[in-house]
Amino acid sequence: MGAAQTHSEYQYESMVGKTGFSTEQIKNLHMRFQQLSGNEKTLRKEHLEKIPALASNPIKTEIIEAFFDKRNQHNNVSGSYEEIGFEEFLMVMSHFRPPSIKTSEEERLAMRKQKVRFLFNMHDTDGDGKITLAEYRKAVEDLLSESGTIGQEGATAIADAAMLEVASTNVPNMGPDDFYEGITFEHFELILKDLEMESRMHVRFLDMNTANLRCGK
Repeated sequence: MGAAQTHSEYQYESMVGKTGFSTEQIKNLHMRFQQLSGNEKTLRKEHLEKIPALASNPIKTEIIEAFFDKRNQHNNVSGSYEEIGFEEFLMVMSHFRPPSIKTSEEERLAMRKQKVRFLFNMHDTDGDGKITLAEYRKAVEDLLSESGTIGQEGATAIADAAMLEVASTNVPNMGPDDFYEGITFEHFELILKDLEMESRMHVRFLDMNTANLRCGK
């Protein structure tokens, strides 16, 4: 038992620098990982699909896929995992870590960029570096159609109009016959530049209070 505990502590320490979490935060996240996986060593999509709070979320599929998206592991690798271990789970959770009063401006900007990239990856489902009209349309349809107040045709029309506005803003000299390939990450950053997300990006469906995951706490 003592050796196993020492090994766990060593694993936690090695993850502190990678994620910015403290060892205590990592322990708490490890307990939640074990609850979600049923004490298995790996987490699969069906484990997350069983979370009650996630069942009615209109972007449930995108959220689950994000946990298995290799792009969210900070290593510039694309593709998808069939299952993930605790370290991969922890790397994804690090995107939701809010800043603290000790966070420098440089760190704050880096954290914001990571969060924006995470959101971008959720909508760039084919990983081609652009959110196409089809991808954007699906995201809007999922969000609006779920409410029941707007049908699919109405949601599609709203998505198309919004994408046209984005295109005209990002490519002001685009001609009537030009084809807008999609929203790049740089354009996506500009769209979200006035949105305060550092403390609002939560993962409530995991039944965890991410305010307790602040840097340096």
